[in-house]
Amino acid sequence: MAPSVLAADFGQLRSEMERVDGHVEMFHLDVMDGLYVPNLTFGAPVIEWVRPAVDAFFDCHLMVCEPLGLFEALAKAGADHVTLHTDVCPDPTEAGSLARRLGMGFGLALSPAVAPAVIRPYLAGLDMVVVMSVEPGFGGQAFIPETLSKVETVRRWIDEEGLDTALQIDGGITPETAPLAAAAGADVFVAGTAIFGRADPVAAVGMLRRSILSAMSPADSG
Repeated sequence: MAPSVLAADFGQLRSEMERVDGHVEMFHLDVMDGLYVPNLTFGAPVIEWVRPAVDAFFDCHLMVCEPLGLFEALAKAGADHVTLHTDVCPDPTEAGSLARRLGMGFGLALSPAVAPAVIRPYLAGLDMVVVMSVEPGFGGQAFIPETLSKVETVRRWIDEEGLDTALQIDGGITPETAPLAAAAGADVFVAGTAIFGRADPVAAVGMLRRSILSAMSPADSG
């Protein structure tokens, strides 16, 4: 589970994250520059400020025009992983090497209009693939069902190549859509309003987990 802090109350961001820390594997932090996407969110200073308050993995999704210029500051701030969009990353191999030299994992994101084939040559060098099930830039959007076929395709490639690459689904994840994404092969689930938009975010995490388990076969759920 990867709660998206974009849906949290920024006036109480540290306490919002502390509340669910320990119940989730990672936090999803959307870094937007107001240029690549219309929205403007936060950068390394905010990440550095909240980092001491929580223990979970920090997964930074960069929706910016010049992402490599942020790598060093993000690493110093405590980011564990960075994901870039393919159209601002002409050389994913070089970008991945830089991220790892700085102690971070590296991944690529597929917007709804981008075909999975774009990442196929680089798949073995990725720690995570993010399939966006909404358009990048804003929280609270409705899930795009057609993106599930991308999840299925990328999952098949990961399995065929025997990789341990994480496959994340990002956007519109709820107790209704999470089982569909799990059945398609996703194993990391970004949820914003479905967690932070609820009166009890911890209970909301539990509800999402149960919905995901419902999509797994008895053999998978162990």
